[in-house]
Amino acid sequence: MTDASVRGMPGDPEARRETYGSDADQHLTFWAASGSVRGLAVLIHGGYWRSQFTDELMLPLVPEFTRRGWSVANLEYRRGDDGWSATRGDLSRGLSAARSEASRLTPDARLVIVGHSVGGQLALLGGEPGDAVVALAPVTDLARGYEEGNGDGAVSEFFRVAPSQAPEVYASASPIEHLPLQARALLVHGVDDERVPVEHTRAYVAAARQAGADVELIEPATLEHRAAIAPDAPHWPDVHAWLDAFAFARHT
Repeated sequence: MTDASVRGMPGDPEARRETYGSDADQHLTFWAASGSVRGLAVLIHGGYWRSQFTDELMLPLVPEFTRRGWSVANLEYRRGDDGWSATRGDLSRGLSAARSEASRLTPDARLVIVGHSVGGQLALLGGEPGDAVVALAPVTDLARGYEEGNGDGAVSEFFRVAPSQAPEVYASASPIEHLPLQARALLVHGVDDERVPVEHTRAYVAAARQAGADVELIEPATLEHRAAIAPDAPHWPDVHAWLDAFAFARHT
């Protein structure tokens, strides 16, 4: 189902919204690339699964991606009171819809998945062989996040049980429990991030490399949590260069 009149979208008036379920939060918004298409970039927002944070968080990133030849899909998903099962299902269904879109753009259906915070969690969980994942200050270890009270107790608030009471749920939600990672990945995490500690990403990268994954890490000394999705933040030229190299390698 498509709603061609999407309000509040930047740049391209041809942005369109497509639903992948009956809930109001089950939708993707698409923008076409400028010029030659390199592929499809799926953006996944964060907000520690709290319902007041929406896909609008990722809108400032859209113009640069489309300018550089990426079509864009901004993914919204259920969160808040809907719980992890709904979020995990929406990740699968939303990425399936995005892959169908990508198959209409390029000879293959592979994606670039860019996620911030718990969007980074979802990006790492959703990456498949041949994809590229950019995880910005990602949540990677839910049991550790619960024990440390990260995000003002966000893990406890969302999952509602301790890891000892539902170990299989925490394992399902933790990228560090899903190694080796199948996709090529770039992680970006500021040393001074107070919402998601950089030590979590360092532990994830070390474990991923030990498992044989193709993982790189950019670790700015100064990059607070929300600044990771600011389009003028200093890490973005390196991120786009990494994505350009991926796009070139994939088509040679």
